[in-house]
Amino acid sequence: MKYDHILIRFGEMSTKGKNRKRFVYRLKRNIEKKLRDFKKIEIEQTRDRLYIRLNGESHENIIEQLKHVFGIQSFSLAIRTENDLEKIKEAALAAVKELPYEGKTFKVTAKRAYKQFPIGSNELNYEIGSYILRNTENLTVNVHEPDIDVRVEVRQGGTDITCKDIPGAGGLPVGTSGKAMLMLSGGIDSPVAGYLAMKRGLEIEAVHFFSPPFTSERAKQKVIDLVKKLTEYSGKIKLHIVPFTEIQQTIQKQVPDGYSLISTRRMMLRITDALRQKHNALAIVTGESLGQVASQTLESMATINDVTTTPILRPLVAMDKTEIIEIAQKIDTFDISVRPYEDCCTIFTPIAPKTRPKKEKAAHYESFVDFESLINEAVNKTETLIIDKNYKNIEEFEELF
Repeated sequence: MKYDHILIRFGEMSTKGKNRKRFVYRLKRNIEKKLRDFKKIEIEQTRDRLYIRLNGESHENIIEQLKHVFGIQSFSLAIRTENDLEKIKEAALAAVKELPYEGKTFKVTAKRAYKQFPIGSNELNYEIGSYILRNTENLTVNVHEPDIDVRVEVRQGGTDITCKDIPGAGGLPVGTSGKAMLMLSGGIDSPVAGYLAMKRGLEIEAVHFFSPPFTSERAKQKVIDLVKKLTEYSGKIKLHIVPFTEIQQTIQKQVPDGYSLISTRRMMLRITDALRQKHNALAIVTGESLGQVASQTLESMATINDVTTTPILRPLVAMDKTEIIEIAQKIDTFDISVRPYEDCCTIFTPIAPKTRPKKEKAAHYESFVDFESLINEAVNKTETLIIDKNYKNIEEFEELF
């Protein structure tokens, strides 16, 4: 007897009350999209669980895919059998024998959710545990800290046996908290901010500012590769590439050096807000961490924010760089982010940027230029790409021939 199901637990979603059904439905859809290459599987839904019926598919590859689905607290390989004591004992023994159990300790944790089943939980623990002991060698009981916890859940439709919990990605299913625009620079921080935003259930669309010839095609490709990494957690992501050269050059000529960085960020925010309205998003996500650089002091953030009333979400605001790098390495974006290709945030950087800028001064310096027309032109000329795990860039296409 082999594992034939994967049992999925919800965690935080279990507290959603009347909205729970909507969250579970979205999680099921996200799992279906993630596992669409596994043609034989079937997904079953109950009130507090999802079950993936493997139908002969390899569980190893499916497990790796499930680790990237937000909304899953944990999951386990499971054997499902009929609500018959002898068959339950045989299935529990088979589940243990699927593991390297020799020299280990175990316990049985039975739960009788189906109250019409004639045998109580304590008696099930004893019957199943005794059967496993009689039919194995070099396996002992430890009810406090066992190496193997044989979980037996008796439900109306059958009994599920699991032996090991695999941690999930946690959080909420992507799409349950609405949509936001992620300002994606190409550095270390903003991809991590996007990852954390998706973990809280946000669907994201990325906005990147591109300033040729000062930024290269390789810098653009770096951002595409970062978005491709993030699609492992959400499926397809729209990437909006904004032509920003003219606006940056105008700022460089018209705005005093100390305020040029602040005005650049203000224009970026105004453009992102315009794209947010165009694409029906509700908020903007940034990779800002309080005090990390001149534009991320509290005074700078207040001056930059002054151009919009849209909610600005900053998942990294209280993190230090070490914590951010650890997450970047975990989600495999770090090595891409440190590629030595400049983005528009690093060109025209002033020697002594203001760390306590005044919003009145920033607005005054900008008033001598018709930035509204430049912003509208940039929005209209924005290139939109739809990125998924199979997205191919030009270089990759050329390698095929």
